Amino acid sequence: MSLPPLLPCFAATAIGLESLARDELTALGLLPGEIEPGGVPFTTDAAGLGTALLQLRTVARVTVRIGAFQARSFAELERHAAKVDWSSVIPRGSAVHFRVTSKKSRLYHQDAIAERLERSVLATVTGVSAVRAASAAEEREADVTRIPEVQRIIVRLHRDQVTLSADASGALLHRRGWRQAVAKAPIRETLAAAMLQGIGWDGSVPLHDPFGGSGTIAIEAAQRARRMAPGRGRRFAAEGWPALPPSLFAMARHVATAAELPAAAVIISASDRDHGAVRAMQENAERAGVADDLTIDRATVTMLTPDDGNGWVVTNPPYGVRIGDGPDLRDLYATLGNVMRARRHGWRLALLSADPRLTGQLEMRLTPVWRSENGGLPVELVVDSGERGRRAAAAG
Repeated sequence: MSLPPLLPCFAATAIGLESLARDELTALGLLPGEIEPGGVPFTTDAAGLGTALLQLRTVARVTVRIGAFQARSFAELERHAAKVDWSSVIPRGSAVHFRVTSKKSRLYHQDAIAERLERSVLATVTGVSAVRAASAAEEREADVTRIPEVQRIIVRLHRDQVTLSADASGALLHRRGWRQAVAKAPIRETLAAAMLQGIGWDGSVPLHDPFGGSGTIAIEAAQRARRMAPGRGRRFAAEGWPALPPSLFAMARHVATAAELPAAAVIISASDRDHGAVRAMQENAERAGVADDLTIDRATVTMLTPDDGNGWVVTNPPYGVRIGDGPDLRDLYATLGNVMRARRHGWRLALLSADPRLTGQLEMRLTPVWRSENGGLPVELVVDSGERGRRAAAAG
């Protein structure tokens, strides 16, 4: 029942966010490998794994490789599986779920592969049960304030090469534990964090979200400004691994808490025209521990107050497939552009775009920063050039 001193890990991300994850790993002192589609490999010790789980903002899942071998038959699969130290990551009396993918391999039947691996675990670890359905496994990790009751093992077969990785996260890492009140068409926390990292926002200038929704962008900004670990309010699957001491995560949390700032240094605000959204923002901010750092109002974009200073408007505005389409939506984007020019000429705009026809209504020069997906829909983060502020300064 042991793990190697150095753990071969993988930080899985949404497509298009891999470089952000690489930069995060580097900033944490965790040396990343070469970027791969969908994530970044890295090697670290057990303490580094705890740090990664607590601190990574744009990463969806962290896994640790526990086995790799070739298998062209079920007999080979079973023989190699019997040598895997399952007991290092699967506690006695718990449950295990195998998520299998197979490409260009002789073993291709996913359920049959999972069944063989389940047999190996059940023969090795006392009192373990197998959970075959992915939905049933997700139910067992739904409460992120508790260590998950199931351990997910990710199995990948490619050209007969088998890779076994233990999911160290449990529920996906965008599940921070604070967003329980949800407004219409929310954005994932990891995507909101990617927006902030993509524009280089470091908490030194004000930030406002005029389409606040559930408050995800503003809350992520407040936690970033206060250096609060995104995983501070949840637990992880790796905390239940028999091979890791409980003190490891207690120490990681202690170090993270000690690094927190008492308050954000700038004004961070969010607004929405919907009563329910405003209430959701307030409740979520309270759970996230940043209620005192945010200014939350019920307001439309036309009510944005003038500000001659510098700052960022960062937002995930409505777009047709999320909310509805038509002239009203196009007018909304045109209004946002007009308000930015008239009242926030020193501020820059960053928004998530799914439709260039809508962002075209802003009549602003926009530059794409990254492209990814939001709820299965292709989106891109676009940023205005900042020329309005430079022109205003020159005119002054």
